[in-house]
Amino acid sequence: MEPQQAYNSWASQYDSNKNKTRDLEAIALRNELNNLAFKSVLEIGCGTGKNTEWFVSNNKNVLALDLSPEMLAKARSKITSEKATFIQADITKPWTFINDRYDLAGFSLVLEHIDDLNFIFSEVSQKIKPGGFVYVGELHPFKQYAGSKARFETKTGTQIVQCFNHNITDFINAAKSHCLDLIKLNEYFDDDYRNNLPRILTLIFTKR
Repeated sequence: MEPQQAYNSWASQYDSNKNKTRDLEAIALRNELNNLAFKSVLEIGCGTGKNTEWFVSNNKNVLALDLSPEMLAKARSKITSEKATFIQADITKPWTFINDRYDLAGFSLVLEHIDDLNFIFSEVSQKIKPGGFVYVGELHPFKQYAGSKARFETKTGTQIVQCFNHNITDFINAAKSHCLDLIKLNEYFDDDYRNNLPRILTLIFTKR
């Protein structure tokens, strides 16, 4: 199922479903960004606002984007702070919907649904201030190789969201070609048990 349709359908149960990937990525984001200095945030793929709440509590200005109007409706209902602005946007098309530049851009469980990483990193690089950061939190490629994909249950059965496999070097090389240098890479495991496949990959880049 293509992402917009899938997340529109998933929105009503997204927060209540058991979802190890969603929950562990939220932990990873907070761990990875907690010691970085930034005041303005471009949140790409805000979903129902699971990370937006944390961004708003720690920053002055958050622009939160999502492709799904149903997911955005959930986020808006939870987050009423004047520091947060929500807009619907398709990031696979030119980012003319963003006029400012930000200290941080964050992608949470978004890029697995995007085929062309080069275009995405080209666009985001133009929206980040020099010395700013880009955070990527994704379902780990090892999990993807083993067959894991974003999915949810409906009355008609399991719905699988369209996904693309990206190697770790695909992220790094696409970012580097657009003035974004890797400064940190980390992996998160279920129950912190490192003998299993890692579930979440995080990467932090800085704009040179």
